[in-house]
Amino acid sequence: MSSAYPEIYLVRHGETEWSLSGRHTGRTDVPLTATGEEAARSVADRLNGLTFQAVWSSPSQRAFDTCRLAGFGEQAVKKPDLQEWDYGAYEGVTTKEILSKRPGWQLFRDGCPDGETAADVGARADAVVAALRAIGGNVLIFSSSHFLRVFAARWVGLPPEGGEHFVLDTASLSILGYEHDLTEPVIRRWNQK
Repeated sequence: MSSAYPEIYLVRHGETEWSLSGRHTGRTDVPLTATGEEAARSVADRLNGLTFQAVWSSPSQRAFDTCRLAGFGEQAVKKPDLQEWDYGAYEGVTTKEILSKRPGWQLFRDGCPDGETAADVGARADAVVAALRAIGGNVLIFSSSHFLRVFAARWVGLPPEGGEHFVLDTASLSILGYEHDLTEPVIRRWNQK
């Protein structure tokens, strides 16, 4: 999986009761399910033998526990910018429930009342991208789906709303990197289980 250029490994947290039921989980600190814990442990096998200049995690329990169970908890630094989208009034609500009251709503286009817009999340993602490019080495990140989708969009120069095109399963592994040189950021692998 390695490249001559730095690679950024992204891990979405393991399953939670809310991710299983489709409830938007932004800042609510929901723990992993037993299945989510087992999937988090399996991440270690997929990262076996790799070394990282830094390991960063969202401060959420679900992301940090995934990091810890994958064997990287002692190295990890919690970064507030890696937090999931703030869903505001839609926290804990499913898309189906939102659409019943607000037909046509789309998270990446419309954002959330009393929460963040795609631009807000994109600004946090841009700060993380800048910090990663300053490190210039392989970094491992543990976070949540919608943040990582916006982050991937910003990595390759798409607007934050471009994250709508990238789906992420729980405990999945994705790799961002470069093609010919450091001016060509790319998605090398996406949503691998």
